Amino acid sequence: MIHRQAFHNDRVMPIEEVRLSPGQAGLLSGWGLFTTCRITSGIPFAFEKHWKRLKKDAERTHCPFPFEEEIVRGKMMEVVRANGVEEGCARLYVVSNRPTFWSSNEKVPAADLIIYTSGLPNYKEPSRLVVREQGRHAGSPLAGVKVTSWLNNVWNLYEGLEAGYDEVVLLNERGEIAECTAANIFMVKNGTVFTPPLDSGCLEGITRLLLLEIGAGAGVLVEEKTLKPEDLFGADEVFISSTNRNVLGVNEVTEHLGAAAGSGAKAPKVHNFKAPGPVTMKLEQIFETYIRDYVAQHSSEKSAGTARR
Repeated sequence: MIHRQAFHNDRVMPIEEVRLSPGQAGLLSGWGLFTTCRITSGIPFAFEKHWKRLKKDAERTHCPFPFEEEIVRGKMMEVVRANGVEEGCARLYVVSNRPTFWSSNEKVPAADLIIYTSGLPNYKEPSRLVVREQGRHAGSPLAGVKVTSWLNNVWNLYEGLEAGYDEVVLLNERGEIAECTAANIFMVKNGTVFTPPLDSGCLEGITRLLLLEIGAGAGVLVEEKTLKPEDLFGADEVFISSTNRNVLGVNEVTEHLGAAAGSGAKAPKVHNFKAPGPVTMKLEQIFETYIRDYVAQHSSEKSAGTARR
């Protein structure tokens, strides 16, 4: 549930006062960007990495981005404090207002900036996954950008949830594993952790990025590798990662969404894993330690009412 106070363009206000115009082309066409920051002990975790990805995606999508990192971070802290968030998450949206035929004559900024917070979603562990073909287009020039045009993700997730699964593993046009609808995916084989490379079409998730950076230094080798479904099915362990999940073990992967009951079609094969496995648990501990250290280094932001303005 979204908390009551939100930031829109120039101030923090109750959510019922936030207004977007029908003439804001980016709103209706999905021309915008977003990111979700984990709030831990009142601190936006890894904000600078989220910001770097936002800037890169803004350039790639030609989305106006007239913002400064320190100012926006300060605005996010204002919203966090206004809503009294200790543990939760914050969403940051940038919505383009570049003129199109459907623009209005209202005075609007080049891009709207919206920030709001919520509690953490409930995710169960272990998770059940199902594979879907043609879920990602790795050859698209916009592959891997985190944009507000999110229908492909929510549609695939909806169908997976309706079938009784927790997430959907998306394959690209080459039949390679890319990611899940809202999480990166990892497999463990003989003690080494593998995750699909960015050219699979997957999002450069922040948790994924950090696991690649810190794993080896803590004794767990995490590598990028092109993966096919058969690699996943033969893994020793499988887990997924995201801002709101951190690291979450997977105990079951079904080869594809099954046919309707009574259709006579052969049931899809199910592959089972111990979850969370020992390597998954070790990585989770490593990541939690990293978060604690980060929060300790940024603890001054929490009490500074004018921090980073």
